[in-house]
Amino acid sequence: MRTAGLVDLQVNGFAGVDFNSAAITAAELDRALEAMLATGVVTCLPTVITAHPHELQARLAALDAAVSQSRLGPLMCPGYHLEGPFLNPAGGYAGCHPPGAMTPADAELVARLETGLRRPILMVTLAPEMAGGIAATAALAARGKVVAIGHAAAEFDIVAAAADAGATLSTHLGNGLPQQMHKLVNPLFAQLAEDRLMAGFIADGIHIHPKALKSLIRAKGLARSILVTDAVVAAGAAPGRYSFAGMPVDLAADGSVRQPGGVSLAGSALRLDEAVRNVVAWGIATPEEAVAMASTHALAAIAGALETAGIVLPESAIDWSPELRVARLRVGDVTRDFAATAAA
Repeated sequence: MRTAGLVDLQVNGFAGVDFNSAAITAAELDRALEAMLATGVVTCLPTVITAHPHELQARLAALDAAVSQSRLGPLMCPGYHLEGPFLNPAGGYAGCHPPGAMTPADAELVARLETGLRRPILMVTLAPEMAGGIAATAALAARGKVVAIGHAAAEFDIVAAAADAGATLSTHLGNGLPQQMHKLVNPLFAQLAEDRLMAGFIADGIHIHPKALKSLIRAKGLARSILVTDAVVAAGAAPGRYSFAGMPVDLAADGSVRQPGGVSLAGSALRLDEAVRNVVAWGIATPEEAVAMASTHALAAIAGALETAGIVLPESAIDWSPELRVARLRVGDVTRDFAATAAA
């Protein structure tokens, strides 16, 4: 099977490299991106999570410099995903994001953070129910940004208002939520029911039970469903302790990533090609549908933002083995042959 290359809209790090480090280098970024090529990812939005404004500025500046100075960054990283700091700090919604750094939504902060960057912030995840949330959604959407709902307690009316204002996506739907909520009137059902929102799902079997994921994707519809990883520094690496956005995280043998002693997940160690294989193995989608969720659907979600920024992505292609492993890959003038690995 030959398809377009995979697109990851939410990746915080990979192969031992933290995209949230203010000390990231071009060589480190190339190491992470090379490892991502082996998973079929040809385009990604390096994702920076909640921090204080001066920390966000330093992290984005370092990341942008690494992208610009690397071999693969200019080819694979058209822009960035800012996940926070406009999130809900309440218990269960914050996840591993530091609540003390969360602020009312402010489109002008995004503009200030973007000043001086060679590549734009293409996507912003926010909680629309927080102060300034709807106004910021409208302002960011008017500037061509993808506005996604995540780590949010927004219910039906607020979700509809956010979609009216220009929100088009749900970030890792089913996660960034407390364990106990109203059984029907809650942010999960509100976003599932809003047809103007596409939705990203983390298909690792850890963030969402496979049978629950099947129900969620059926409710949202395959055409509006996207596979994402929410991968952190520990993805594509050995079990152990890592530093993610200044906090220690542990990758366990079962593939889960948590802060030491913590219960909540702190991102994932998922590979996007693994997510494709999972949804096929779990009977949720055909191979063609699964790859589309990890490629053309993701591209559709950011197409407007890319056009506004004048960004044209290079052509890409993947040849898959019968076992749905990446055998050969091309993006622009870069080619990789993984046939021997795929057959192993």
